[in-house]
Amino acid sequence: MGLIEEILVRPSLRQKLWQWWYPFFTRRVRAQGISFLNYAFDGEHDIRPDLRAEDEGDRPNIQLYNHVLGGVDLRGKRVLEVSCGHGGGASYFARYLGPAEYVGLDLNPEGIRYCVERHRVVGLSFQVGDAQVLPFAPGSFDVVINVEASHCYPNFPGFVDQVAKVLKPGGWFCHADLRYPNGLEEWVGALTQHPSLRLEQMRLINPEVIRGMELNTPRYAAMVRQALPRCLHGLAMDFAGVKGSRLYRDAVSGEMTYRSFKLQRRGG
Repeated sequence: MGLIEEILVRPSLRQKLWQWWYPFFTRRVRAQGISFLNYAFDGEHDIRPDLRAEDEGDRPNIQLYNHVLGGVDLRGKRVLEVSCGHGGGASYFARYLGPAEYVGLDLNPEGIRYCVERHRVVGLSFQVGDAQVLPFAPGSFDVVINVEASHCYPNFPGFVDQVAKVLKPGGWFCHADLRYPNGLEEWVGALTQHPSLRLEQMRLINPEVIRGMELNTPRYAAMVRQALPRCLHGLAMDFAGVKGSRLYRDAVSGEMTYRSFKLQRRGG
């Protein structure tokens, strides 16, 4: 079992590592203006969003967010993104899709400071908070978005309970992430069997994510070499999912599965 796989399947290890890693990583790369921490998506038959020139460099990552949203209408809605990272997806949705309010939440205080400084958009706000204990009243949001972050959570079923709590009846949960076999049953079961959420769509997107990883490899590899000490390059290349890394190879072989889900809160 490799280090990345071991981290993904052992809650105590992943919680401790991520609480150290993400603030450290933000401090090291903030000067490079990295707004997306997720892998990417390049679908041969999926709609490619129209982007402004300044956003084209982030197209592979934006396409993942666009896919995860799955056509859910954000206009005039109150939206929560749990684990918003460096805020690139939040900024994209707030600028392009017209939500009334978009809240980005993340446990990484360095990341939230970065988001507040970098993404100044009307209706968009960021705050530090824990995905396992969402600091919002029941029924606060029309849409909850969670992209490639839940593998860090020590209690995924508990997180899904939190999402169901803060969603309004009829609201949408748009989610995507990766798992190794040891975590697959709990992950899918928590989503498909939750009494308050109805699964509308589940899609295996390994091929699309693999192509996205390949598109991002040159800039992510350069980012790692520039920002991090050589002793961390191997771990960071896996973290970044560059072509040839352990995570990339596992996505190609199918050992690691990447899926997207769209669920609706019952009672709408």
